[in-house]
Amino acid sequence: MTEQNNIPAACDLTDEELLALPRHYAALMRGVRDVAIGGDARRMRRLLARGADEGHLGRDKFGNSHLIRALLTAAAFCDRVSPDRNIVAAILLHHLCRAGMVSEEQVAADWNDDVARLVRGLLKATSLYTRGASVDSENFRRLLMAFAEDIRVIIIMIVDRLVLMRLVNHHPDERRVKDLAYEANYLYASLAHRLGLYSIKSDLEDMSLKYTDRETYTSIARQLNERKKERDQYIDAFIAPVKEKLLHAGLDFDIKGRTKSIFSIWNKLRKQKTDIDHIYDLFAIRIIIDTPPEKEKSDCWMAYSLITDMYRPNPSRMKDWISIPKSNGYESLHITVAGPGGKWVEVQIRTRRMDLVAEKGLAAHWRYKGIKSEGGLDAWMNNVRDILETADSGPMELVRNFKMDVYDKEVFVFTPKGDLYRLPAGATLLDFAFNIHTKLGASCVGGMVNGKNEKLTYKLRSGDTVEIQTSPSQQPKQDWLNIVVTSKARTKIRQTLKERESRTADLGREMLQRRFKNRKIAIDEARLSRLIKKLGYKTTTDFFREIGDEKLDVNTVADRYVSIETPNDAPTAHVSADEFVLSQFSEETSAKEASAADDILVIGNDVKGLNYRFARCCNPIYGDDVFGFVSTDGVVKIHRADCPNAPSMRQRHPYRIISTRWSGKIGEQFAATLRVVGRDDIGIVTNITSVISKEKNTTLRNISIDSHDGLFQGTLVIGIPDNASLASIIKKIKTVKGVRDVGRL
Repeated sequence: MTEQNNIPAACDLTDEELLALPRHYAALMRGVRDVAIGGDARRMRRLLARGADEGHLGRDKFGNSHLIRALLTAAAFCDRVSPDRNIVAAILLHHLCRAGMVSEEQVAADWNDDVARLVRGLLKATSLYTRGASVDSENFRRLLMAFAEDIRVIIIMIVDRLVLMRLVNHHPDERRVKDLAYEANYLYASLAHRLGLYSIKSDLEDMSLKYTDRETYTSIARQLNERKKERDQYIDAFIAPVKEKLLHAGLDFDIKGRTKSIFSIWNKLRKQKTDIDHIYDLFAIRIIIDTPPEKEKSDCWMAYSLITDMYRPNPSRMKDWISIPKSNGYESLHITVAGPGGKWVEVQIRTRRMDLVAEKGLAAHWRYKGIKSEGGLDAWMNNVRDILETADSGPMELVRNFKMDVYDKEVFVFTPKGDLYRLPAGATLLDFAFNIHTKLGASCVGGMVNGKNEKLTYKLRSGDTVEIQTSPSQQPKQDWLNIVVTSKARTKIRQTLKERESRTADLGREMLQRRFKNRKIAIDEARLSRLIKKLGYKTTTDFFREIGDEKLDVNTVADRYVSIETPNDAPTAHVSADEFVLSQFSEETSAKEASAADDILVIGNDVKGLNYRFARCCNPIYGDDVFGFVSTDGVVKIHRADCPNAPSMRQRHPYRIISTRWSGKIGEQFAATLRVVGRDDIGIVTNITSVISKEKNTTLRNISIDSHDGLFQGTLVIGIPDNASLASIIKKIKTVKGVRDVGRL
């Protein structure tokens, strides 16, 4: 691209834009002169000219010309990140593809497959903004990463947002500009920080503050300008003796001062509740050393030693990112020393290579090692921290095959209103319905996916827009458990089925009581329990449910009941709930009727065949002190002795308490829920799950993480054989760096 004066025609540009167009075009040509291939400029100029003439380029929602914006973005990418022929081509072509003037197949044929892939990623990622989704959610960020497919697409979007923020200064629609500024700070500045694009991050944050709180921004800028002369004099006085020392030591270096960004100053003023005169690192001195790779660390530490000999250091503010670089590749040695007059000055010591990474991010020097992520975006970013020493073919070539598969185990789905939901890969339309609301899932009969009717079994894909269709007559079915993959949907379906069974059983009990009353038959519980056993039912619930479903005739039951003789020792008076259960499930119950879990529990006086389950309010596991509580449906619920509901149960229904203990036999896993609190450090979740995975006979069933203000709270559900094993794993999790507290729920 060497033809700098032949600018594409642009009949829809204003006079001001036409005057500026040659300057923008020339800046881009200078940026790509070392990476362009012969004929690129001519082909691109023709395409852009045709697109402008035919009205395919148009304007964005702020009124900016897509042509001007694309030229500025491409030039900014070359300047702020790295010149790259394919990326520049993709930036300039993707608007033409969106307008339908050029197809992805034509791009691949005329340019190459890599440019086509970048264009496809840009089209998919930017299409998210047409869904009306809220960008201030982690799900939007994750879907953006998933849609981009290529890390370079994300970097392009960050640079484009930087250009757009510059273009909207003094735009008349303040509300829209504020929304854009909020998005730039929340989403794109955050991504730029994670990728090590610190310079772009600072610019985005500064402009975001400028557009959302112009008065504060102007006030800080004015105070900085008023102190500029004084600050420059102080920096010169500080630097002069430092230069002399470093030169005397034989170091080849550059040294300069810089003022902290306005956004960063505002953040410190807000957090520290102080004024600008009391900020430690209002400005910093940066020393950049030219040295070969093998001497980088030693030369940096030499400079550190020379400076701390001259000025008194503050040990509490020393930061060593040379020995252990940041996860995004940042390397530097930060010290704070008392300069002339006792003022604190931050000094940053780094090499030329380190400064390149700090200024232009890892995109300047990435090397892909082929390690796949297991811990989400931050862990995935950590895998690209290795820095390439040399890049003969161009730095962006190194990330060409860097796949954005960080969220390939998840799908992100929209509602018609633009709300965004995250589900595991393989989730179905029915999973989505239950994820929104239990009632919606229970009455779901299908849905509209991207305007097309789909069945409950439809497997969702990222970017789908789903509208659930319901019917008041629909009810969950047993085979739904084979359709859903999420634990929430499975739990809700099972719960609904059990509730329906319970209601049917209650109806069956009422039907039997009414028929007995009509026939003037007195109900004897012991006699009835023997009839239930003879009819082959394992529990009274199954028996009454069959009556409620009209699968078992009430008159037949009444006739069979009358035909059973009452033994002489049969109880005739009213009995308590405890006595009722013990008589209902006597030792006469056959082994076939006994629950499989009887081997590990001894309930009452070693009564066999009891229908029981573990209480969800306290989730007892083998080895806990436990007791049994007879529920209204005859099921014994096993609670921990320290269950939060235990005092109320013992006070209100003492006659329904059954002594229970573990038999001493073990052979199954129990669900235990742990709450973990700690610092929101990169890798801490991976370290915790690693501890669990290494434990014998222990499995991680579910994990939920929430982070806020540098802290995270996690809820872990693990399968564990007994409470001794649980105590051991809690002790080990507490040793993980960053974990502050672990407790059982």
